[in-house]
Amino acid sequence: MAKRGKRYQQLLSLIEKGRLYSPKEAVSLVKKLATAKFDETINLAVRLGVDPRHADQQVRGTVVLPYGTGKEKKVLVFAEGEKAQEAREAGADYVGGEDLVKQIESGWLDFDVAIATPDIMGTLKIPSRLGKILGPRGLMPNPKTGTVTNDIAKAVKEYKAGRVEFRTDRYGIVHVPIGKASFSEEALYKNLMTVLGTLLRLKPAAAKGQYFKSIYISPSMGPSVPIDTKNIADLVKQEEAA
Repeated sequence: MAKRGKRYQQLLSLIEKGRLYSPKEAVSLVKKLATAKFDETINLAVRLGVDPRHADQQVRGTVVLPYGTGKEKKVLVFAEGEKAQEAREAGADYVGGEDLVKQIESGWLDFDVAIATPDIMGTLKIPSRLGKILGPRGLMPNPKTGTVTNDIAKAVKEYKAGRVEFRTDRYGIVHVPIGKASFSEEALYKNLMTVLGTLLRLKPAAAKGQYFKSIYISPSMGPSVPIDTKNIADLVKQEEAA
């Protein structure tokens, strides 16, 4: 393992060895760990008690962060006619059909999210034409994540406002950005608890035992802060009831 630099070691010393922090304590500490010369992203990593090798234990979905991610997303929409107009009015950056498909086929990928109406997915043969390009990059429109929909305006507005997609990796870990170091502690805390609440609601029926195995938050260039998972489900429910 590569040796960490002096700055990283100094930051690591701020984390009490062996201690598990409450969500609010972790948020307060992670802001102090973000000392880079740019506005670092605060990342959440949650290891779930699932076996992603089994289809009925995969966790995948989207969540709208109440305070956004701090990053403006470029949204592309495959749509025609009235739906195309709805997309433009909702703030989509790129709207079109065959023209956009050809641009992507030629190598253009200057967007963060792709949304499509169900009919255009078939008429333009988007899965077969763009699957190998968009699929590996996580950009292929998919009904499961709400990016294949007739409610184009809602989808565009949500992604512009801070909607993010997530899915378990092969180790059962979900990675989600929950904001920037410049966010207030309250904003980061609310975003954190919103993601945890969403994960709790998506718990697979086939998942047995402890669901939240471990939870960490970290700045882009700093060490991770471990969060106590013991009463996390109760905290999430209290937050949602408040």
